[in-house]
Amino acid sequence: MHVTHSHRVMDDTYDAPSYTMHHGYHSGFMLVSELLYKSTSKLAFHVYQLFYFLSFSVQLLVSSSMARFLVFLSFFLLAVEACHAALPAEVYWNSILPNTPMPCAIHDVTRPGVFEDDKWDKGLFISYRTATTQSQIQDPSVAIYFLEKDLHPGARMTFHFIRTITGATLLPRQAADSIPFSSAKLPEILSRLSITPNSIEAEAMKKTLQECEKPAMEGETKYCATSVEAMVDFSTSSLGTRDVRALSTTVDREGTPKQVYSISKVQKQPVSKAVVCHGEKYPYAVFYCHMTSAEAYKVSMVGKDGTKVEGVATCHTDTAGYNPEHVAFKLLHVKPGTVPICHFLLQSDIVWTPNK
Repeated sequence: MHVTHSHRVMDDTYDAPSYTMHHGYHSGFMLVSELLYKSTSKLAFHVYQLFYFLSFSVQLLVSSSMARFLVFLSFFLLAVEACHAALPAEVYWNSILPNTPMPCAIHDVTRPGVFEDDKWDKGLFISYRTATTQSQIQDPSVAIYFLEKDLHPGARMTFHFIRTITGATLLPRQAADSIPFSSAKLPEILSRLSITPNSIEAEAMKKTLQECEKPAMEGETKYCATSVEAMVDFSTSSLGTRDVRALSTTVDREGTPKQVYSISKVQKQPVSKAVVCHGEKYPYAVFYCHMTSAEAYKVSMVGKDGTKVEGVATCHTDTAGYNPEHVAFKLLHVKPGTVPICHFLLQSDIVWTPNK
């Protein structure tokens, strides 16, 4: 099988309007100005100027440089909403996929969110080429793996559904492509986004960039998407059709604990291949997408505390090339190439499948 490896490395820079402003807000203002000039209307930009001066006082209440950056993105999106301007992601999605509903995992990151510092070292996607560390085994977010034979109505499983992307926003393609996305450029990226080197955020960004730059596994095609447009293009081209489904797990309440869920309904999707996109840790939304031989399921379940989940699960059918020390094999006590390895998608993940 022909194997391709694709990850985005952008070295271009961008020019945004020059303004005199508070030092800590410089990078955020430059980036948001770029978004407004390239992606929305002039009216939105003028509204944003008003929001900028209103948000200036927010710096006194925000201790994290990353949080300041996300405050800017939130005000940008509020400006767009106030002007009734369509977001570029939605416009592109509807033009390419008019018959495919946008899943919550994507819709949620085209709107302002709330940043939570303590999640930057949790819920990291663990590639199947990677050996497990003790801290990863203890991470509650890895409690998503199971064997296909155990997936049926009446089954009870223990899971912890979380969002791996919290507060991050998907940028328009023009803006995302104008920001470097490379381990070699990490110092420049940190400076441009006002992120402290060696901080939790910086270390998470480093891991994301390194994972995106690793070569693909045997039989895998991979790509790190930094915009909706890039994700749509990669997924549809990999599947060979625009007639696709894009599914994500939905949970009817936030902040649910690790708990026992009772499965009430299982629907197997008629597919043998899928593109799975995992939300990564980054200041703006980044998705690690890979096409693989897999089966997909839609699963309805209810947690012990009454939480209702419409889950999406994938079962990887060709695992012979996976690392035997990966967390999935450790938790399930099986070896690569013997049985399908299944996992539920976390709330920030998406699975793409052909519609037919």
